[in-house]
Amino acid sequence: MKIISLLFLLSSVLFAAPEATIPSVNLSLSAPDSPQQLVTVMNIIIVLTILALAPTIVFVMTSFLRLIVVFSFLRQALGTTTMPPNTILLTFALVLTFFIMEPTATKAYNEGVRPYLAEQIGYEEAFDRASRPFKDFMLKNTREKDLALFYRIRNLPNPQTINDVPLTIIVPAFVISELKTAFEIGFLIYLPFLVIDMVVSSVLMSMGMMMLPPVMISLPFKLLIFVLVDGWNLLVQKLVESYML
Repeated sequence: MKIISLLFLLSSVLFAAPEATIPSVNLSLSAPDSPQQLVTVMNIIIVLTILALAPTIVFVMTSFLRLIVVFSFLRQALGTTTMPPNTILLTFALVLTFFIMEPTATKAYNEGVRPYLAEQIGYEEAFDRASRPFKDFMLKNTREKDLALFYRIRNLPNPQTINDVPLTIIVPAFVISELKTAFEIGFLIYLPFLVIDMVVSSVLMSMGMMMLPPVMISLPFKLLIFVLVDGWNLLVQKLVESYML
């Protein structure tokens, strides 16, 4: 009865209270009053666009793509479908990407972003200077065959220098090269674990234990061998060295 009385009391207070005033928000668009105001608005739009596309830029212009594909192949080869979890693999790939790309990002900031913030150069020159280290990084890890593919698709003449290669050609060629390299590394990772699976399966069939899943028996052996050879250390070392060369 006390609860019912309390509910009636609260309802009477709410109904007796005056109507709450909701503040109004007005959104209006107006033409810029000066060219400087237009430039400021355009700069804000460009910054917001870059922030929205930041994840995509990280995926296609850095080492993240190769790392995450190789880690996924490793997890499948080991047979641990959910271990390590996707969050751990993504975080680890991002950490290694920051480590690998740190010299390139620092060079881009010092040559392009810092002079632009100091109002020493314009936006176009700043973009060209900041993107040049990333272009050099991608070209070092891109096959000429992949670059030629997109030049043939566009029917463009061959570039004379590295600066003549546009980002619209470098980025897709770099993605194809990274996927090919990642699949090659994944194939090499799969081989030893595949041999272990075949040996375990043959032993189980010879013992007449065909109802026992071979993966259940081979998983501890694969984990043991991977730990004994210090697999994470070797894999990360080779992946980082492949970019540092």
